Amino acid sequence: MILTPVQTLITIAALVIGTATTRVLPFLIFPPNKPTPAFVLYLGRMLPYAVIGFLIVFCLKGVTVMSAPYGLPEAMAILSILVLHLWKGSILVSIGGGTAIYMLLVQHVFL
Repeated sequence: MILTPVQTLITIAALVIGTATTRVLPFLIFPPNKPTPAFVLYLGRMLPYAVIGFLIVFCLKGVTVMSAPYGLPEAMAILSILVLHLWKGSILVSIGGGTAIYMLLVQHVFL
């Protein structure tokens, strides 16, 4: 579908307004001179763990352990993430290294 120039302009304007609103709204709802509500602090502590749990389930939902490669690339990548994190203590190194190892495994070892 090809948009007309007016439709393109409206789409861009809607995106700009939506982006600006999501950037400004938190500062309007939670001004810096007021204390942050307890539920927001709670969400700030708990949501990262929930997101990681969701990502693990999402990434592993299609793994079949009953047929080749029996989930070995995924298991080896998870193990490498754990080892890298215990060794370096850096989330960036752990995730980046684990991703690189997984990609190498699925593209060159477990074809």
